[in-house]
Amino acid sequence: MADHGLPGLARGLTNYGDRDFALYLRRSFARSMGYSTRALARPIVGIADSASGFNNCHRHFPELIEAVKRGVLAAGGTPITFPTISLGEVFLDPTSMLYRNLMSMDVEEMVRAQPMDAAVLVGGCDKTVPAQLMGAASAGVPAIQLLAGPMMTGRHEGERLGACTDCRRFWGQYRAGKLTPQQIDGIEGRLATTAGTCAVMGTASTMACITEALGMALPGTAAIPAVHADRLRAAEATGEAAVALAHSRLTPDRIVTAHAIENALRVLLCIGGSTNAIVHLTAIAGRLGIPISLETVNRLSDDTPVLVDLKPSGQHYMEDFFAAGGMGGVLRELKPKLHLDCVTVTGQKLGDRLNGDGAWVDRQVIRSAAEPFQPVGGLVALFGSLAPRGAILKRSAADARLFEREGRAVVFTSLEDLSNRVDDPALDVTADDFLVLQNAGPKGAPGMPEAGYLPIPQKLSRAGVTDMVRISDARMSGTAYGTIVLHVTPESADGGPLGLVKSGDRIRLSVKARKLDLLVDDAELRRRANGGQAAAPKRGYRRLYLDHVLQADLGCDFDFLRGGQA
Repeated sequence: MADHGLPGLARGLTNYGDRDFALYLRRSFARSMGYSTRALARPIVGIADSASGFNNCHRHFPELIEAVKRGVLAAGGTPITFPTISLGEVFLDPTSMLYRNLMSMDVEEMVRAQPMDAAVLVGGCDKTVPAQLMGAASAGVPAIQLLAGPMMTGRHEGERLGACTDCRRFWGQYRAGKLTPQQIDGIEGRLATTAGTCAVMGTASTMACITEALGMALPGTAAIPAVHADRLRAAEATGEAAVALAHSRLTPDRIVTAHAIENALRVLLCIGGSTNAIVHLTAIAGRLGIPISLETVNRLSDDTPVLVDLKPSGQHYMEDFFAAGGMGGVLRELKPKLHLDCVTVTGQKLGDRLNGDGAWVDRQVIRSAAEPFQPVGGLVALFGSLAPRGAILKRSAADARLFEREGRAVVFTSLEDLSNRVDDPALDVTADDFLVLQNAGPKGAPGMPEAGYLPIPQKLSRAGVTDMVRISDARMSGTAYGTIVLHVTPESADGGPLGLVKSGDRIRLSVKARKLDLLVDDAELRRRANGGQAAAPKRGYRRLYLDHVLQADLGCDFDFLRGGQA
């Protein structure tokens, strides 16, 4: 019954057993909303609206979507908005990551089921953009991403503040007793003062840059601040581009190719981007049957310098990155290492864009390839007896003095155990120990929360300790920093060796050798083995999640959604 090859309202007719009646009824109901027959004959652009009262990042979407509509109408199309799930990072229990796949299914099914010739995906907050790109990749309908844009920074007693790297810095000071409750309360009200995503190179900004690098957003639109007039102009241009996509039928699978994925990985590494982006990019690529190996990440990382001086790896903010030249400045520096034949949503090849893109660049923020901010890429994958299928370290935001060492494990068996004991004055811990968190992965938590940023035990932080090695099967916010090993795979609850670690065990970390080893003999590990501690299946979506979620090295997607399955 589906007629997805037909244009406009005739796409995917509701099944009444009579196509002509279905189209007649659909037109009738559409006209009840005030549409003219002329408007209904134009290409229809669906606008996926992920705004919500529980999503501060997206509070400017009504104005943004009006600008998209202007662009669609100016280009001769008819815009129709529709809602999707919204994932407000700090408003979801236990973590927004638990619901990323659910949102991707929502986007996929609604884009495919409703009659649209192209889709504009309006999103920004951390898991929203990955979910939208995953859904669009699977739906097979022409689509373009419109990004929310980052917040502007705030001010506190003469100091610039931006969520959420600075929020972590001040919270660490508060835990160390260096700030009073009154001071931390004043800071709280100045960290996030505008609409938009975090003001640093966190996960949202990283995914925005990656989306532009993939070719799924208009050139030059990743870094525009949310409240800048250019963001509205970008929205209008995105609406126009969506109508062009409706005519050209350029679908995401022709844009998000293996070469485009490699370009996106290069960008991730050179901007000092979020560790979360590895998981999300793997999931997006997996929808199209494109594998990403952590060995490839290491190869590219050793050959890709960090060029962008932004928090949490550096000192600047996203508004500075935008003013400094944004993604155009980054891509031109990376040009010799990129696949320039990749097609973007405009139909233009990346190489053609860069040939005509020669704007000024602020070298305080975007360094040249000849004089990089850091000589190698921001992320590195580790392997060994503790992480047989890999783990991730954001070396650009870590203390290199901790990269080559052996330490004693101080183990927390769950998030609850961590919360209960980390600040206990009796905790047996020193600055040279390795903090280990178990059962915080995709199945164990569930949802793989951003709990990998284990707090420094209070008695150490008050003694002046600001970093130590921390290891878990969890994730951490892209705004976080420290010598933190994440995404240990397989996770504890899936039978991984991380679940067998006991306090007092020795662990060896070598970033140079790409190794993470548990120094316990195999016989002892066999004695400890108990099959993990996966959470008991529940009803509804959580049961679906626990039954089908894959490990971090496969993007934490559902097994039945990978590979472009129908």
